[in-house]
Amino acid sequence: MKENLLRRLERSVDRFEEIGRLLSQPEIDGGSTQFRDLSMEYSRLEPLTTEFLAYRDLQKSLKETEALAQESDPDLRAMAREELQGLTEQIANSESRLERLLIPPDPDDNRNIFLEIRAGAGGDEAAIFAGDLFRMYSRYADSQRWQTEVLSENRGEHGGYREIICRLVGNQVYSHLKFESGTHRVQRVPATEAQGRVHTSTCTVAILPEQDEVSDVSIQESDLRIDTYRSSGAGGQHVNKTDSAVRITHLPTGIVVECQDERSQHKNRSRAMSLLRARLLNAERERQAQSQAQSRKLQVGTGDRSERIRTYNFPQGRITDHRIELTLYRLSDLIEGQLDLLIDPLKREYEAEELAQLE
Repeated sequence: MKENLLRRLERSVDRFEEIGRLLSQPEIDGGSTQFRDLSMEYSRLEPLTTEFLAYRDLQKSLKETEALAQESDPDLRAMAREELQGLTEQIANSESRLERLLIPPDPDDNRNIFLEIRAGAGGDEAAIFAGDLFRMYSRYADSQRWQTEVLSENRGEHGGYREIICRLVGNQVYSHLKFESGTHRVQRVPATEAQGRVHTSTCTVAILPEQDEVSDVSIQESDLRIDTYRSSGAGGQHVNKTDSAVRITHLPTGIVVECQDERSQHKNRSRAMSLLRARLLNAERERQAQSQAQSRKLQVGTGDRSERIRTYNFPQGRITDHRIELTLYRLSDLIEGQLDLLIDPLKREYEAEELAQLE
């Protein structure tokens, strides 16, 4: 392991021990903000410290075994060399775990998300593709035992959606899906194509972490226009008889959100406000990240055919993620919800870039 990473690990262990001493001091109130912040930092550093102490023990064992491998007794040398192979493998695995633990955690990783899918270029075929993407994410959510709540939808004339917005609730949702934001491009022969020609269509996907009620986003009531209307979606007779659906317009930015999923106007307003908060915070983050190359991965774009993070080529059964130049011939598996085929490589690439910055 590189020397600068070892020094960073040693500083982290020192900080972990320092926090342990601070938490044991009687003057730190157990219910205070300071106690809460220290406890959270302690919990974050604990697995790293445990792994690093184990790593140092492995290094010590390695040196002792290397010395045994130089002994004159042939049986002892053979046994030591056999142990060396196992220790070398254990140390390599421990270094890999330590490198991942060194990467600063994303504070949003464990948040629920709002998933927004919109048809881009390509007309009816783009709307149909939006429906395919929603089905793909829904199946992946089911495999992760997440809950899917559709907030609003605008169906296409020949199937799929012009736009669909839903909320995904579960463990580490944002951590898994945060790299899905961007323009998704599909290449296939539409059902309506008589000549059998391959068409190219696009959809944009936005992944927005759900924010707490109290967040960095300040929303003034005077900046909002709130309209209520009768839901046109599913929900039985009740929703069609009452103005339960809510549309909120944020006047300074022009951002419009709506929710018609719940029967209660109060619940729909709460969901819509949460979505508005997430969109405003995301817009602010994008403004701050414009100058950073890494942020290009998270830009949704306009939906133009030339912009894309991923291409789904149905005639060849091929899917390509252009950000990491990865091509797989398992399109049918991915469309059925096996998204880890791409999520895991994207995470590894992100971790490698973060680690390179630490180095």
